Amino acid sequence: MRDIICPNCGKAFQVDETGYADILKQVRDEEFDKQLHERLELAEREALARVEKAELAKELSIKQSLDEAERSRDRAIQDLEALRRESAAALELAQSEAQKALESAASARDLQIQDLRAKLEASATARQLAVREAVGEVEKQRDELAGKLERSVLEKELAEKALKDKYETQIKDRDDAIERLKEMRARLSTKMLGETLEQHCETAFNQIRATAFPRAYFEKDNDARSGSKGDFIFRDRSEDGVEIVSIMFEMKNEADTTATKKRNEDFFKELDKDRNEKDCEYAVLVSLLESDSELYNSGIVDVSHRYPKMYVIRPQFFIPMITLLRNAALGALAYKSELALVKAQNIDITTFESDLDAFKTAFAKNYDLASRRFQTAIDEIDKSIDHLQKTKDALLGADRNLRLANDKAQDVTIKKLTRKNPTMAEKFRQLADDDETK
Repeated sequence: MRDIICPNCGKAFQVDETGYADILKQVRDEEFDKQLHERLELAEREALARVEKAELAKELSIKQSLDEAERSRDRAIQDLEALRRESAAALELAQSEAQKALESAASARDLQIQDLRAKLEASATARQLAVREAVGEVEKQRDELAGKLERSVLEKELAEKALKDKYETQIKDRDDAIERLKEMRARLSTKMLGETLEQHCETAFNQIRATAFPRAYFEKDNDARSGSKGDFIFRDRSEDGVEIVSIMFEMKNEADTTATKKRNEDFFKELDKDRNEKDCEYAVLVSLLESDSELYNSGIVDVSHRYPKMYVIRPQFFIPMITLLRNAALGALAYKSELALVKAQNIDITTFESDLDAFKTAFAKNYDLASRRFQTAIDEIDKSIDHLQKTKDALLGADRNLRLANDKAQDVTIKKLTRKNPTMAEKFRQLADDDETK
């Protein structure tokens, strides 16, 4: 039998050994389970609080931290459960040893009970120390996780603020640029827009005129005698005065607020007409119309299938287009020089033939006048002076000679004149071939 003193009233009562062991076991199990459940509930509440807080952030980095916190919680729970199992095993072992000691020797019961109490106290102390260490580890991990969460939230807020400031600045700059563009477009009329594009092209050409095109002519087309005119005419010549290339330019632009949008092909016919009237080889439309067209935004557009040697370009291709056409024409410069020489020779031959025809016409006219006068003189001589028969015969002879001279003059041809002149014969033959070709 064992005496147990009530801690409240101080009264002693006796219990047998079996009841005492049951009470001791219940006290140990209930106290340990209570503390274990409190720690588990505390850890679970803290983990749930961290999960809820991490869900509000909705960021990948915070989610990863929460996953790590959950893994830490699971590890802490596993460690606590292992500790509980170890403590339970130790308690069971101690109880078994105590039971054996009670059964084996009643005389040593008091000593064994004291030993058990000492073991119990040591076990409780160890259990408390283990629980404290586990709680300390959990609190440390919680503090580290809280610090990480705070740093992540702070970094996220700073990044969001920097990104927001950056985009707000860009949006403000864009809005300012749009506002300035709208104000400029509102102030410009359609004519002013066209003049702005013309000034841009003229300035771009004048910047390189002295170095790239020293002998070129690039001026506004002011000749509107046919009812229309282009914007600019470009002509370039070689050192000996032979024209290399000639281009008729037309510049077209319009405001964004224009109700009826023009198309580039609306100006092809008029541009081709101006090119032909001003005797230009090429026609180029510098246009900002149809700004969304992939065709015209891709570069230089050849519309020769509609009108010969006609192109449509954006303003940035203005100088490259002139350079391209001029360089292409340089390859044909030798042929143009030869053609100009042949034309000059043809003009000389045509002039020679015209002079010859004029001579023949004047000679025939003079002959006709001389013939009439001679006939009048002969008639007068026949009527008045018979003894001037010799003079009449002489005059008749002169008339015959003049008639023969006229016949010979009328019989003069280019073929006879060039019979002994191969050079002139070849030139006249070439001239005849050119006339037949035309």
